[in-house]
Amino acid sequence: MAGEIIVLITASSNDEAAKIGTTLVEEHLAACVNIVPAIRSVFFWEGKTRNEHETLLLCKSRQQLLDKLTLRVKELHSYTIPEILALPVIGGSPEYLSWLWDATKG
Repeated sequence: MAGEIIVLITASSNDEAAKIGTTLVEEHLAACVNIVPAIRSVFFWEGKTRNEHETLLLCKSRQQLLDKLTLRVKELHSYTIPEILALPVIGGSPEYLSWLWDATKG
């Protein structure tokens, strides 16, 4: 298989992350979403260095779904410019990757 990705998304709260993650899985845009609470992000925004508490989503998906996934996240997200970064998967358990494809077929 080829084209599997991990999409990193930060959210303002655990509730927002759960809403986004559940929607992505229910709509088969992601096979699985891990929600990592209580991260701290330091970033430059609107002329200032910010230091904020956020929640991280790790979404397992396919490259072919990235545009749809991105649009859906933007519809659900409270940020003006949400972090949506896709990283390629270079390997993994064949059984898990097969399941990922099955779970994202809808």
